[in-house]
Amino acid sequence: MLKQQIKEAVNEALKLGDHVKSGTLRLLLASVITREKDKKYKEKIEGDAQLTDEEIIDTITSEIKKRRDAIVLYEQGKRPELAEKERKEIEVLQKYLPEQLTEDEIKKLAEESIGKVLAKEMRDMGKVMADLNPKIKGRAESSLVSKIGKNTYSNN
Repeated sequence: MLKQQIKEAVNEALKLGDHVKSGTLRLLLASVITREKDKKYKEKIEGDAQLTDEEIIDTITSEIKKRRDAIVLYEQGKRPELAEKERKEIEVLQKYLPEQLTEDEIKKLAEESIGKVLAKEMRDMGKVMADLNPKIKGRAESSLVSKIGKNTYSNN
């Protein structure tokens, strides 16, 4: 299970004195625990609520997005040292995501989705993305997928 892998990685990082990795993974575990508590409350689960690996991947993706947003703000605020720290944290988090799709693979999947939902106009992009998202979840950045989907659509 992914949560257990992350816990073991925290312990290993602590033993090695890797403060960036241990700190980043501790924050990730805190986010996972928070989501588990939310899940328990929302679904009225007795005992402990456990996130699936897919839900943990969603949490990792969300944490990466937060850091990307922070990088932009740090660079605007002329704080490159903090932006670099965020980049290092993203590198740590990405190791716990499934293998990422290449642009060509995303483009191929987008073309398949366009054909499947019979998209004819740009306003059909919602249908395309609804079909495409489950196939690429956790394996590609959503902004990249959206950009490629729109470009693929406009080329068809």
